[in-house]
Amino acid sequence: MAIEIFSRVELKYQLCDEDLNALMPLLGQYMNSDPYNFGGKTYSISNIYFDTPQDELAIKSLEKPVYKEKLRLRSYGRVTDPGQTVYLEIKKKFDGVVYKRRTPFAYKSAVSFLTVSELPQNENTNWQVLKEIMDLQKRYELVPRVFISYERLAFFEKDDSDFRLTLDRNILSRREDLKLDSEVYGKPLLPEGTWLMEAKAFKSFPLWFAKFLSSRKIYSRSFSKYGTEYNLNRRNKDEQH
Repeated sequence: MAIEIFSRVELKYQLCDEDLNALMPLLGQYMNSDPYNFGGKTYSISNIYFDTPQDELAIKSLEKPVYKEKLRLRSYGRVTDPGQTVYLEIKKKFDGVVYKRRTPFAYKSAVSFLTVSELPQNENTNWQVLKEIMDLQKRYELVPRVFISYERLAFFEKDDSDFRLTLDRNILSRREDLKLDSEVYGKPLLPEGTWLMEAKAFKSFPLWFAKFLSSRKIYSRSFSKYGTEYNLNRRNKDEQH
């Protein structure tokens, strides 16, 4: 069962293909592949991010406040059936620690909840999380704003399930056709051949990982998929005027 509530530290890095090639033998030695990585291949994740019509949450996030939050609807792979499980998630960050809370829905129920506030029936709903989501919606009057998808490789450390690595490529975004059952397409957020790596742990990162970063001179950097999309969209609007 997917974890619905947890908190952790997350650091982000950008890797080129050469960096990834150097990392893969270490992942084979120290990490277990996520079951979704069938045959060592990436799996697809699609998200719809919610915000105010004025993009208040995106703007606030880019100001790097001590506390920030976002709401998104996530599917693993394109939705092909109304009963397919999707996840409505609140992601909060306070003083560098990420708190993620989510609850599963059937896709058709998620759409009904988000469009006409119809509560789910006979589902494995986490009602405490749903209450928090409803409160966030009420405070900001959130609407669908952006679709963001990517291809992911994910790994868990063999000796400590606390440490997790995800590697995302082909990060695409769009501001129309905001549905998880539509085709996956959009504008790229990173140059071709660039991977976004996220290192995630409840405690600390392992020594082998720190040595790899040092040997490749790879440093953590701030990168928000949603915030990056907002900046690119704003820049395009400015250029058009």
